[in-house]
Amino acid sequence: RENPSTSLSRQIDFMCLGTELTWQNHRSTQDTFVNTPNTTAATLGPAIKSKVSNEDWIMRAVLIGVALYLLITMVFPLYAILSKSFLTNQGVFIGLDNYTKFFSTPALFWSIQNSFFVTIITCIIVVPIAFIFAYALTRSCMPLKGLFKGIALIPILMPSLLPAIALVYLFGAQGLIKGALLGYDLYGPIGIIIGESIYVFPHVLTIMLIAMSTSDARLYEAAQALGAGKVKTFFTVTLPGVRYGLVSAFFVCFTLVITDFGVPKVLGGKFNVLATDIYKQVVGRLDFEMGAVVGMVLLVPAVFAFFADRMAQRRQVALLSSRAVPYQPKSSPTFDISMLLFCMVVGAIILAVLGTACFASFAKFWPYNLSFSLNHYNFDLMDGGSWDSYFNTLELAFWTAVIGTAAIFTGAYLVEKSKGFEVGRGIIQFLCMIPMAVPGLVLGLAYIFFFNNPNNPLGVIYHTMPILVICTITHFYTVSHLTAVTALKQMDPEFEAVSSSLKVSCFRTFFRVTVPVCLPAILDIFMYLLVNAMTTVSAVVFLYSPDTALASVAMLNMDDAGDTAPAAAMGMLIVATAAGIRIIHAILSRGLLRQTQAWRYR
Repeated sequence: RENPSTSLSRQIDFMCLGTELTWQNHRSTQDTFVNTPNTTAATLGPAIKSKVSNEDWIMRAVLIGVALYLLITMVFPLYAILSKSFLTNQGVFIGLDNYTKFFSTPALFWSIQNSFFVTIITCIIVVPIAFIFAYALTRSCMPLKGLFKGIALIPILMPSLLPAIALVYLFGAQGLIKGALLGYDLYGPIGIIIGESIYVFPHVLTIMLIAMSTSDARLYEAAQALGAGKVKTFFTVTLPGVRYGLVSAFFVCFTLVITDFGVPKVLGGKFNVLATDIYKQVVGRLDFEMGAVVGMVLLVPAVFAFFADRMAQRRQVALLSSRAVPYQPKSSPTFDISMLLFCMVVGAIILAVLGTACFASFAKFWPYNLSFSLNHYNFDLMDGGSWDSYFNTLELAFWTAVIGTAAIFTGAYLVEKSKGFEVGRGIIQFLCMIPMAVPGLVLGLAYIFFFNNPNNPLGVIYHTMPILVICTITHFYTVSHLTAVTALKQMDPEFEAVSSSLKVSCFRTFFRVTVPVCLPAILDIFMYLLVNAMTTVSAVVFLYSPDTALASVAMLNMDDAGDTAPAAAMGMLIVATAAGIRIIHAILSRGLLRQTQAWRYR
């Protein structure tokens, strides 16, 4: 007879062996089922489709509303300006005759070459300067980085007309340093290039700062370990890491310069560019058909630059992994001092432009009586200006920021977070990208042809404040939408899944979770729309009425009437207001962000 303990151990061995064989049979059966080519959906059974809830239908209805808004405010007006370019002033279709006339008219055709000339030269000047400035802020240990960054971003608060007017007081016939141009005329390509360089510098600098902030210190440590010098490290590590940022900065600069209207309007003189040609054709000659042709010609390089920029961004790869080490610059006295001197020069130029405009606005009679006076701020006595235009600008900025922020963020949330409706969401995402490729002058002119049509029932809003708000929101829609989408992509999709499993309404999740988490992005969108609504000129120059004239348009009209100092005063008023609003916004939002973003710092 066997020992009881030996018998028990054998039973356990047999049980383990049987379990192992059963598991192996189960795995082989499963592998055979999965890997069998004849396994079809019919074998697995019909796919189960999730039920579309009432909330899903509501979200899809709102998405359709967003699509209709973009169709009415963007696509249909663009079709109107395109069709107008093929018609006579009597509405007769003439094919490409207007385009033939445009390219056969030397004065108009040369505007294309002039536009490309000043645009490319400006890009060649601004992009390297912005690169070095951003390099100084991110790769050196120089002091006062925050101060220099703030000074560099000041031109964002200016209408593009203001730096041009300041240059008149610096280098014009009665300028403070008129001899600095060595006898060359300010009014022409030189003035346009200098003015545009100041205007677009902060926009290019912002892109370069973002590109240089994503650097992995391990790459620099590896280059140093391999014996690479500073110059070789710069060309093999730094430049490849920011190459797509450089491409994006170039095309953003290209688009801003070639579509800008303010600087060439003040400093262009007889040097015509496409942006001023549109204004001259529509306002000066009332030739709307030729204005439509020039608008379509201006649209081509803007669209090309937009798609080139998007292609460059798609090729961008993640430079920071979960194991990346943030780059910390090391102190180098010679390098830090040289970067500080460079930033001081650039900052001094920006402050000189702003200071000149401010001084001219308070000078009693330039340049003969420079005593302090507030006469230039009495806008009601000036041709083309009034205090009503300033208050209209505040009203426009308020409604644009409030309505635009709510509508754009809600639309971005539905595009990014709603379930199903993939085709519709893809189409809406494409529509949201279109406004960035459309210059403001082209959009404003398109609104004339679409909303001023007697057969359009929406024509009742023409020459009213609502159409100015709609045009401004549409013009700056894309950047705000991308900001919201970027913030929403950082949120885990499990938020919506958990709330759905707990039977919590998606609307409650939106207001209790999504909005507080994305509050920094929402505030950024609010300020972006507010500031741009106060400084925009090109998008609204064709749409205002005597009752809805804006401060930026009043600057244009006063400068045309010869009241240059009052135009500078209005520009300084816009800068002071925008700066004050940003300061108040920063103070008030600090406490709000401390409450809603405390989880980020735990």
